Amino acid sequence: MPSRSSARLAALTVAAVCSAASTVALTSPAQADGLRIHDVQGTTRTSPYAGQKVTDVPGIVTATRTYGSSRGFWLQDPTPDDNPATSEGVFVFTSSTPKVAVGDSVTVTGTVSEYVPGGASTGNQSLTEITKPTVTTVSTGNAVPAPVVIDAKSVPAAYTPAGDTAASGSVNALTLEPKKYALDYYESLEGMNVQVADTRVVTATDPYSELWVTVKPHENRTRRGGSLYASYDDQNTGRLQIQSLGATADFPVANVGDTLTGTTTGPMDYNQYGGYTLVASSLGMLKSGGLQRETTQKQSRGELAVATYNVENLDPSDATFDAHAAAIVNNLQSPDIVSLEEIQDNNGATDDGTVAADVTVNKLIDAIVAAGGPKYDWRSIDPVNDQDGGEPGGNIRQVFLFNPERVSFVDRAGGDSTTAVGVTKVHGKAQLTASPGRVDPSNSAWTSSRKPLAGEFVFRGKTVFVIANHLNSKGGDQGLTAQYQPPTRSSEVQRHAQAALVNAFAKSILDVQKNANVIALGDMNDFDFSDTTKILQGDGELWSAIQSLPRSERYTYDYQGNQQVLDQILISPAIRRGCDFEYDSVHINSEFHDQISDHDPQVLRFRP
Repeated sequence: MPSRSSARLAALTVAAVCSAASTVALTSPAQADGLRIHDVQGTTRTSPYAGQKVTDVPGIVTATRTYGSSRGFWLQDPTPDDNPATSEGVFVFTSSTPKVAVGDSVTVTGTVSEYVPGGASTGNQSLTEITKPTVTTVSTGNAVPAPVVIDAKSVPAAYTPAGDTAASGSVNALTLEPKKYALDYYESLEGMNVQVADTRVVTATDPYSELWVTVKPHENRTRRGGSLYASYDDQNTGRLQIQSLGATADFPVANVGDTLTGTTTGPMDYNQYGGYTLVASSLGMLKSGGLQRETTQKQSRGELAVATYNVENLDPSDATFDAHAAAIVNNLQSPDIVSLEEIQDNNGATDDGTVAADVTVNKLIDAIVAAGGPKYDWRSIDPVNDQDGGEPGGNIRQVFLFNPERVSFVDRAGGDSTTAVGVTKVHGKAQLTASPGRVDPSNSAWTSSRKPLAGEFVFRGKTVFVIANHLNSKGGDQGLTAQYQPPTRSSEVQRHAQAALVNAFAKSILDVQKNANVIALGDMNDFDFSDTTKILQGDGELWSAIQSLPRSERYTYDYQGNQQVLDQILISPAIRRGCDFEYDSVHINSEFHDQISDHDPQVLRFRP
């Protein structure tokens, strides 16, 4: 994944200037009179009056938004109809600070618009709004309509209907079935005052003052309090994003497993960063679940410990070196080999042709020594400038750290950024033609993406081949709450091609030496149940060792309330066969608001 902060900042910049360009253009008659909000909302995701001017739509102001690029207020009809598919609330977009107050009874004349957060290219659903409004206040100080209670009983078990194949898979024109599908249920409450109570936090508070809770306490619950994303057909229907209409300084700073006790109340919104969102006028109180960072077991003298850790765009200007070092020494117990992903060049995002990363790596090595760890040595290959994706100018790459007191690296000349590493047979054993080397770096599968780094190590006289990976991100995939169902995962095409090349390279080693110790590890940017993982595993050449863990511990990342696998260590049959290995997903980042990376590191211990 791209880092959440960089992706979010870019999107916020775009959102501030593109609201007009993100509306659904529909041709309709000029004007409709005498309508109420449920008429405007209709029984589908888009209004039957989109593009029309509506006159004197009545309602009570339930909340106002006075900040950002989407200023306005929520209006709700205190006299609902008897159709559960029609929402009684709507957002009135004023563009400037609204002049109404909560409890005002008003009528609104304006144009019905379908606003697509993030733009139509995202595939997101649209938000029904009344724009360019003329607002008339009828009375003030009225009671706000009682909130609809969202809980485990009210949210259906099924997530979404399949989209209309005649409309490219869109669900927009389908009649809502709020008692059957969770997304239909949430859509039927769009713009309305809603409430949740005593909800467990399933994604920690992020830098943008938002978190995720679940209203279904037993739904795919993990051991440490999150919700596991275990398949494409089990999206965790109880997930709901929480933001606040109040000051961000007052927003709860929560970790996974904490609880928002009491009630949290506010209008139901929809945004590009997760879809349906309760924008709280009133927030519950935070109760800590006491979650602690994990520490893995120390490898024994005869065990080789191999780890993968995405350090999230690490460059010399960052303030996280000491924290990363402490994590490697204390939480990971100083693994013998560490594959690092997202090591940036010596001047980070400055795009001036710099590709070397020795300053970055050595700063981390020195911090590890200062934290009481070993003096690691390292190997890597500098990429061609601006050819490996990631943050522009950063030139991220994979780096091997290794403890020379425990393991040696076999240096074999010939590896560079554009030369493909191969496999030869020497005295009946497999050898890399270059060490370190890059796997098929000129293949189009690696366009604007990181090329795998292969290295040959020796531990207690046994050779171990390690392939460090950072496959292409899920950027560009449609979200789980998209209007297209099932969502399109366009990034898979390139990732599948990359996975095939990684598997083929591992197979080339095993073809020469059937009992070779081969490890392919890194940020695979895909789930343990995904086709990417199936392709990596091939016909048994590799096996994703995270599958050895209990189901409730199989996650390395937490995204929009779903704990999921992105980082993996895959092993060859010689390592798996005797089951003489231990695997640990060391949860030190993904569940915490003060994370130093958005990924949890993974550790494998085995006896070669």
